Amino acid sequence: MRGLVNFCDFFVIATGTSDRQAKAIAEGIEEGLKSEDVDVNFSHSLKALSGLQYSQENGAWVLLDMGDVVVHVFEPLSREFYALEHLWQDAPKTEYKARAKKK
Repeated sequence: MRGLVNFCDFFVIATGTSDRQAKAIAEGIEEGLKSEDVDVNFSHSLKALSGLQYSQENGAWVLLDMGDVVVHVFEPLSREFYALEHLWQDAPKTEYKARAKKK
């Protein structure tokens, strides 16, 4: 996203198999960041395909903002509907490479 927008350097886009799993993935990301002492500036769940009503109880689309990195976790229908990859198709793609586990 660097060079295309002024609000972040990276988008991370992930999909869970359901809204419940999308929320669990986002919670796992938050826990992992907390264990690494990384602050989440903003976290919110959206019920994406239902009138865009905001609610922490659902997880059709969960947004986590850490400043330079913004994470979007969708359930499949929401990811297809919002198509962020298409909207931001000019952004270069970076493949995730897992780090070695700490001992």
